[in-house]
Amino acid sequence: MSGRFNEAVEKHRKLILDTFDYVWRNPETGYREVKTNKYLKEAFEKLGYELTLAGNIPGFYTVVDTGRPGPEVLVLGEMDSLICPDHPEADPETGAVHCCGHAAQIGAFIGIAAALKEPGVLDSLSGRIRLCAVPAEELIEIEYRSKLKEQGIIKSYGGKSEFLRRGYFDGVDVALMVHTTVDSVPSAFKSWVGCLAKSVIYKGRSAHAGGSPWNGCNALYAAQLGLSAINSIRETFKESDVIRVHPIITKGGNAVNAIPDEVIVESYVRGRTFKAIEDANAKVNRALVGAALSLGANVDIRDYPGYAPLVNSAAMLELAAEAAGEVEELPEFEYRDRVGSGSTDMGDLSCVMPVVHPYVPGAEGISHGATYKIADPDLACVASAKWQLAMIELLLKNGGERAKHVKAEYVPEFSSTEEFFKYVDSLECSGCRINYSEDKSSAEVKL
Repeated sequence: MSGRFNEAVEKHRKLILDTFDYVWRNPETGYREVKTNKYLKEAFEKLGYELTLAGNIPGFYTVVDTGRPGPEVLVLGEMDSLICPDHPEADPETGAVHCCGHAAQIGAFIGIAAALKEPGVLDSLSGRIRLCAVPAEELIEIEYRSKLKEQGIIKSYGGKSEFLRRGYFDGVDVALMVHTTVDSVPSAFKSWVGCLAKSVIYKGRSAHAGGSPWNGCNALYAAQLGLSAINSIRETFKESDVIRVHPIITKGGNAVNAIPDEVIVESYVRGRTFKAIEDANAKVNRALVGAALSLGANVDIRDYPGYAPLVNSAAMLELAAEAAGEVEELPEFEYRDRVGSGSTDMGDLSCVMPVVHPYVPGAEGISHGATYKIADPDLACVASAKWQLAMIELLLKNGGERAKHVKAEYVPEFSSTEEFFKYVDSLECSGCRINYSEDKSSAEVKL
């Protein structure tokens, strides 16, 4: 990385760390990032940027034009937090906390924006850089996002997917972002699993739990059987498909003296490929429906497109490793030739353009847990900004030759954004899966 990029980042070290600190202290979950969005908007405008705002949801983007023709590189900063009420620094009212590292990401993101405004920084580059503050990467609060969808505010649960659908990434050639890790070295996996999100509503019949339980149909027992049935089919999932199913009960009943008539379960079905996800989901649905049928209950299974499997571009992985080697503060980059079992909406972008999603050290504790913290903000924020700028420089110098090569050799899974969303939308399905006869002596089942 050329010295001017390093100096440009160092000049704004205080801004970077102050931004990280603010976002860490003001955690907000997906599509609720009001304070974070306002803070970033004002910071970008103070730097002299003109923004395109998402409007009815948090987030924005801006385009830095070098004044010379060339490719366009998208750089992303994720604004949302998780929910972990046990974390010592969680918001006492919402339980929200940045126990995944997005606060550090945003610190690096503002550092990149500030550095790109320094005199002479763009002189050797061609093309454009699109900086995007994006909401809702963590796929949580499915019920809340379903309401946003019903209201027509969003069409996708993930922020990057939503922005892609809205056309905010039209014209982008390659995309990158750097996440924080608890590991000691910068790294990247070959790929990550995708996921399907599920809301499962078991429907029974309420009755007095002590006086006349025989008049009821216990939706909680049906849900418990459904979860047991899922556990019983786990050995049918192939290791190579990296299937993960991890349901939680978000509503277990209304009163202890009433037979539960409605119980709600949320889950993901994760897998290495779309086919693996669809096959595993069919088995999961069969288990859930069978449990309801065994007790005479019903079940409304609502399947929502989650995130596509992420496939890092081989050329972008090479670029990330090379760029990491140019940042003095970073240890040696480590490539992990395997499939990660987490999911991210960066996978949706990888379906239509070359991307890279590597990790920078600086955190410690258990990711998504109560012990997570940013132990080294200099690494997680400042060095991360330098790493991303080094990638931008490699992509856009020499007339953008490297970015052109990356795009030319990448074969996306879908030929267009329209084709991608046509497939993704076909995964959505909802409705009660059992149609009983009047006397419940027979039933028609839809899996």
